[in-house]
Amino acid sequence: MSAPSTPVPPSTPVPPLPPTSTRATGATAKAPAPAPRLDWRLRFAVLSVIWGFSFLLIKVGTEAYAPFQVALGRVFFGALALLTVLLIRREPLPRGRRTWAHLSVAALLLNTAPFSLFAYAELTIPSSLAGICNATSPLWGMALSLVALSEDRPTRRRFAGLGLGFLGVLTVLGAWQGFSGLDAKGTALALLAALCYPIGWIYVRRTLASTPGSPVALTGAQLLVSTLQLAAVSALFTSAPTSFPLWPTLSVIALGALGTGMALQMQYGLVTEIGPTTAQMVTYFIPVIATTAGVLLLDEQLHWNTPVGAAVVLAGAALTQTRRR
Repeated sequence: MSAPSTPVPPSTPVPPLPPTSTRATGATAKAPAPAPRLDWRLRFAVLSVIWGFSFLLIKVGTEAYAPFQVALGRVFFGALALLTVLLIRREPLPRGRRTWAHLSVAALLLNTAPFSLFAYAELTIPSSLAGICNATSPLWGMALSLVALSEDRPTRRRFAGLGLGFLGVLTVLGAWQGFSGLDAKGTALALLAALCYPIGWIYVRRTLASTPGSPVALTGAQLLVSTLQLAAVSALFTSAPTSFPLWPTLSVIALGALGTGMALQMQYGLVTEIGPTTAQMVTYFIPVIATTAGVLLLDEQLHWNTPVGAAVVLAGAALTQTRRR
């Protein structure tokens, strides 16, 4: 769904955001990045669109493939894209059993689990709602920081953002009318997927902060491990597809190669050029694009409380990301 310290899914990011942060590895500080060909604002917009459309691609993919298979295709083609970059750069994968053990846990928390949960969620909920649920990752991150002894200490403003954000979630879900019309299980799965990202980020920051290697190498290795995890799970719980319909297949390929491969590469460039604070703002455009794509291309229904609640969620999430000067 991931890169700044706040999860941006690549659905999630975010996120949310991308696995393995540039700040954690410190790789980009060793050598200046090459001058980008395109203005960062244009690349920022492209990244927002790619991640915003990820939820639509998941929805289309699940029309022909099991959720585990959609997630498997996503990490496989994402890993293939990043490993191709490493091959061109002649850059090796990380070494050491301890590093790969930590990457296995990171892959589970940041890729295998949330990607599968979002795919299962979209069997019963609109892609627009899944995109809005993904935007709650910063709120979960703020809540977890209260119990995880994070170095980012809470402030009154961030507490206010947390309360405001979850008020927005209740607005999106229509709490005042008893959550009628919503699939409770699908919504819960999407929110659980969003919760996986900050848990994974806390783990990554505590275990891989001093690991040598570039973000692309670490993330490529992480996606490779996730591919093996999902291949095993898919073999156990799903049967091999008997056909490969064009649009669902292209959706899964695009979801992996673009939304999980190229998008991460683009975000690393943005973080290096404009810093993580500005780069992570892409999180707040994802639900807007996801909702627009779902309504216009999938004919999903949109009630007044969905955009209003989403705006409140984003406002709350923005407040939780404020820091002391």
